Amino acid sequence: MSALFPALAAPSDRPALRCGADSLTYEKLARAAGALAARLAGAGRVAVWAAPTAHTAVAVVGALLAGVPAVPLNPRTGERELAHILGDSAPGAVLAGPGDELPAGLAGLPRIDVDLAPRGRGLDAGLVDAFAPEAPALIVYTSGTTGPPKGVVLSRRAVAASLDALAEAWSWTADDVLVHALPLFHVHGLILGILGPLRRGGEVRHLGAFSVEGVARELGAWGGTMLFGVPTMYHRLADALAHDPALVAAMAGARLLVSGSAALPVHDHERIAAATGRTVVERYGMTETLMNTSVRPGAGPRPGTVGVPLAGVELRLVDEDGSVLAEQDGEGVGEVQVRGPNLFSGYLGRPDATAAAFDGDWFRTGDMAVREADGAVRLVGRKATDLIKSGGYKIGAGEIENALLDHPGIREAAVTGEPDPDLGERIVAWVVPADAERPPAAAELADHVARLLAPHKRPRVVRYLDALPRNDMGKVLKKALPEAG
Repeated sequence: MSALFPALAAPSDRPALRCGADSLTYEKLARAAGALAARLAGAGRVAVWAAPTAHTAVAVVGALLAGVPAVPLNPRTGERELAHILGDSAPGAVLAGPGDELPAGLAGLPRIDVDLAPRGRGLDAGLVDAFAPEAPALIVYTSGTTGPPKGVVLSRRAVAASLDALAEAWSWTADDVLVHALPLFHVHGLILGILGPLRRGGEVRHLGAFSVEGVARELGAWGGTMLFGVPTMYHRLADALAHDPALVAAMAGARLLVSGSAALPVHDHERIAAATGRTVVERYGMTETLMNTSVRPGAGPRPGTVGVPLAGVELRLVDEDGSVLAEQDGEGVGEVQVRGPNLFSGYLGRPDATAAAFDGDWFRTGDMAVREADGAVRLVGRKATDLIKSGGYKIGAGEIENALLDHPGIREAAVTGEPDPDLGERIVAWVVPADAERPPAAAELADHVARLLAPHKRPRVVRYLDALPRNDMGKVLKKALPEAG
């Protein structure tokens, strides 16, 4: 039996996975993944062409059953980055769907096509988990914002611990049907969105590509109970709720709406809650830590926070001088550091980078936050790009962005700092107006932020854009903002 997937021990005709026209019960998943595991037994590492298909799910499950670390590849990765990942991880083969067209950079690797309906039962021994908890399960590459992408080694222990902590926090069971359209090369879409339901023995329905109609169909007529998404998706859903009664009913009937990978603007929280009566739950994690915190369902609306630490996760805030911030006053800004069974094993082949990422046994996330009196964490930005030191104050870009998004004339907003001879750094707001022909004036936006937050947090410069540069997960690429402007 696989310790990661107990439901595969006695496979049944319960639905496991549906993506487009492909649908697998647990019996069919066990057969397909078991047959693949038999082919992979003894392999070193394998790359997975992580297209949004059932073949990707079977490929990863098969690799895990075989005890072979899987390296998910983003199908949109450019030539140089792909070459770096392949050279760094040295996979022995690439797993793909039979119809997938692979780039020339993968031509040198043996290709194994994933069969969703192999003959026979596959290898029963492939369902026997004789692998140690610390054995590598996945190697997921970072986005490479501070240099070449690093391979994050995630153990079987980390995957199981994080998914089980989420199950406890969200009352996630085999009765749940998860709907999502997230990319499958990333922690959010692959580990939480595919491995999470399969570990519980429940069902996952992947839309292939996000659409409002798909969400309404799967949550409504098809009885989905949970929805995972990123803020861009929820923003589009919030826009559609005003004129789509079927979507309102579908989202109102869902047990749990979860947003992650970036902060969901307060305005979208409010629009969704007003239309559906459901609050969107935000959680906080990263590739190296998997999930750290979550707002607890039923705890009431908490826009702007990512909740409290999950079971087994310890979290602290550390000042620049290395001292731990003891008070939970909602004001003191510090770097988030975490420790627990959810942490990664290290960066592949990078002991120097691994050592630098830790303060003793605490992982330095690089995220800046404050803690409320009840222990809830409120992220205010990244230490490298979102901590602005202006006029003697330490200011988090995230809270200014939320304030700007609270203005009815602003659709998108990002905040950065730039050198200022008087203040040290001045606050710069990059905004996408709701009406490009009639954007709110810079002074109006500065006054708006000063009224909601404090005068020293008002933007000194406002730059108007048609759209903010974002990555595949919807995160704003702040280093690209000067080029966008």
